[in-house]
Amino acid sequence: MGFGATEIIIFLIIVMLLFGRRIPETMFSLGKGLTEFKKGMKDDNDTRPTDGSSNKVENS
Repeated sequence: MGFGATEIIIFLIIVMLLFGRRIPETMFSLGKGLTEFKKGMKDDNDTRPTDGSSNKVENS
């Protein structure tokens, strides 16, 4: 009882009619967010020590 091609096409047409104007804005925002996330991950990797040492404090 899966969806056939006709049902998927009808669903996509309805979605485009309801949200057609918002989809490009949403995709743009998603792209900016993903770019910022990747940039943050790169900056985080640049600030970590590469020799395997960490800044852990040992408990006595």
